[in-house]
Amino acid sequence: MALTDLGTAPTRSAAGGSSVRPRAAAAAAVAALAFLAVTAVALWTASGQDLDQTSMTTVVAGRDTQLAVLSVLGYVSIAAVAIVAAGSVALALVRGEVRLAVAALGVIGGANLTTQLLKHGVLERSDVVGGIVAHNSLPSGHTTVVAAALGALTLVSPTWLRPVVLTAGSFAVTLTGASTVVAGWHRPADVIAAVLVCLAWTGLAALLVGGRVRRSTGGLAATLIGSAAAIVFLIVIGVRPSDGWDGIVTSGLVLGAVALVTAVTAAIMDRISPAH
Repeated sequence: MALTDLGTAPTRSAAGGSSVRPRAAAAAAVAALAFLAVTAVALWTASGQDLDQTSMTTVVAGRDTQLAVLSVLGYVSIAAVAIVAAGSVALALVRGEVRLAVAALGVIGGANLTTQLLKHGVLERSDVVGGIVAHNSLPSGHTTVVAAALGALTLVSPTWLRPVVLTAGSFAVTLTGASTVVAGWHRPADVIAAVLVCLAWTGLAALLVGGRVRRSTGGLAATLIGSAAAIVFLIVIGVRPSDGWDGIVTSGLVLGAVALVTAVTAAIMDRISPAH
């Protein structure tokens, strides 16, 4: 499909499959609405702020574990963005998919720019709890870097490579997001908001490039495995409930929520990325 045809593709593609555009548009819209809901509750309500702050403190880590967590976060940098962007573009160009190379760059650049603008220039944390306004940290920049990379790689990856991308990507996003919570850098809502920003940009990119729906299954299973493995990894290296056994349910819910949102979002990215 030529770039000039991006706005005129029919609902059925030339290859005979259903177009990804309706589901891509729906995913982008739902992600935007969910982002607004998470933001409204976490930043502008007392109960939301209380819950979010409490959730961040439900897990702790000893010195060695903290160093390991910070080491993980240290790999998330501008250099990492450049490497993933270059890899995504190269993969698309090798396969002759210029439109997907442009789309991948759009997801990475758009999601990261959006997160920084929202966090530092648009959103504010309301003074509704305790008379002290903490600085706004929503959405998480670290999580956005990795989740945007997953969205871009999902768009450009051929069908046979998707399970690997989804499993590894879900592991990386969950590990990064949960690590920011364990390190005390971000609240869970910051992580969830970042993932939603990336889903919205992936949906927008898929809407623009079009293509046919991928007919294979197993995407959700791959993302669940990757996300669960990240949580298991954190537990193995020493992440524990802050209240001991009494807090295991609460901490499990917090880490589980981050993992589940990541897995579902990654699976949706797969379902809205064109088959090729």
